[in-house]
Amino acid sequence: MLFEDEYKTIEGPSQGLYKDKGSKFIAHAFPCRTVEDAKAHLEQVKKEYHDARHHCYAYILGFDKSEFRMNDDGEPSGTAGKPIYGQLLSYDLTNVLVVVVRYFGGTKLGVRGLINAYKFATQDAIQNNVIVTKVIRETYRLTFNYADMNHVMRIMKEEGLKQTGQDFQMTCTLDFSVRKKNAERVVKRFEDLRKVKVEYLNRN
Repeated sequence: MLFEDEYKTIEGPSQGLYKDKGSKFIAHAFPCRTVEDAKAHLEQVKKEYHDARHHCYAYILGFDKSEFRMNDDGEPSGTAGKPIYGQLLSYDLTNVLVVVVRYFGGTKLGVRGLINAYKFATQDAIQNNVIVTKVIRETYRLTFNYADMNHVMRIMKEEGLKQTGQDFQMTCTLDFSVRKKNAERVVKRFEDLRKVKVEYLNRN
């Protein structure tokens, strides 16, 4: 990662291709946020290429890359999922799934040949995409009395915060998002108002 609150991912779906001794390796890269997203994309590829011998894949999820998986789908252990995963690490990506579909050409490629094929097919799919850097933002909810509205809105303006929701009744609620590295300082400013309750909602 470039900074603690930034991460790299891909802009959208893309494809890559690698051929060797008649075998064809078709790579599909997808941006995804959850394991459910990854499974849905994998099933979609399996359905589209139902006649292929192998559907090997790897994914990395989470801003801290804490969730990952690789699968050789019948290829010799370590020859498919691992090189796909290695390319995701090489490009410092997260929230990405790559599925590589193999059509066997009749000639065995050997361990080194397979590793190279899955590596280069994945590399091609990534290079055919656009790598984007995203900022991690945290969302909070403020609860306060109408009398404190001016104090709250002054901080919102001074910090350039993005308002994501509001409900101004007798008791007011206002949701806002803030860049992760600024969150601690901003939250403290609101907490210093004392009559304002600050509640953490999520991170995105």
